[in-house]
Amino acid sequence: MEVLKINGVEKQFPAGRLPSTVTELLEQLDIKAATVVAEVDGRIIESKKFTGTKLHNGQSVELVRFVGGG
Repeated sequence: MEVLKINGVEKQFPAGRLPSTVTELLEQLDIKAATVVAEVDGRIIESKKFTGTKLHNGQSVELVRFVGGG
């Protein structure tokens, strides 16, 4: 099993099925990239770099979603 810690909760993926990029992770979680800020191992990732930001077993990912309202 491979693991990512997402918003403080460990999520397990079968071996070889770990999302390879932030974009792939968001797709698996059904989150639109335009509605989220991502941080990987304490480093904020610009949305235009989601596709090029590789993920590896054991990393910590924080996702903050924007919610409309007033």
